[in-house]
Amino acid sequence: MRWPITEDLYQIEGQVIRAVHRRAKYLLLETDIGTAIVHLGMSGSLRVLPAGIPPEKHDHVDLCLASGEVLRYNDPRRFGAWLWQPQNCEHSVLSKLGPEPFSDAFNAAYLQEKAQGKRTAIKTFIMDNHVVVGVGNIYANESLFAAGIHPKREAGKIAPQRLALLVDEIKAVLAFAIEQGGTTLKDFKNADGKPGYFAQELQVYGKAGQPCPRCDKPLSEAKIGQRASVYCSACQK
Repeated sequence: MRWPITEDLYQIEGQVIRAVHRRAKYLLLETDIGTAIVHLGMSGSLRVLPAGIPPEKHDHVDLCLASGEVLRYNDPRRFGAWLWQPQNCEHSVLSKLGPEPFSDAFNAAYLQEKAQGKRTAIKTFIMDNHVVVGVGNIYANESLFAAGIHPKREAGKIAPQRLALLVDEIKAVLAFAIEQGGTTLKDFKNADGKPGYFAQELQVYGKAGQPCPRCDKPLSEAKIGQRASVYCSACQK
């Protein structure tokens, strides 16, 4: 996995999982003495299985439950992680995260304040977890297209009303993607073994050279922050 499992994670043994939360891409399994932090990476998943089922090739962690069942972590790409956060402490992976995209804290005024004076490309800016969490490469492409904003435009030079529209479009794109079960990579399925269907609704991502769904001009592609960016040079300014 991304980081080796450390000894402190074994403190979870014998503890009751009181609550399960999510923060950014991390799942938090809360106990009375601390919290197990699980990052699913690009392709990880958790399944509750009956005891006695042998692990398969990409199964890396078993959390044995009092019910006799097993919470099993599977990760073909091995980009995920299991970490431990003691009670009343905040792990370094969580301490500097920006607001959740669906929270009231992520609003037009907030994004305008964060963008002020920034020369960073807006696509790179909204993908920064210190600004807002949850906006990955696919959803940054789609949100910027929906808002009509060129991905290379400097964040600090975008008018407030356009940033306000971008906030709305980020929320809308993510909500629709969740409704569709996400955007499946070739090796990802959810815990029920089903893929996400948002790939069928993509407007620009992965479609360089194809007609823009708005104006029919061929979509352009560029590397921005080492990530593939697809956009319409006519519709996005």
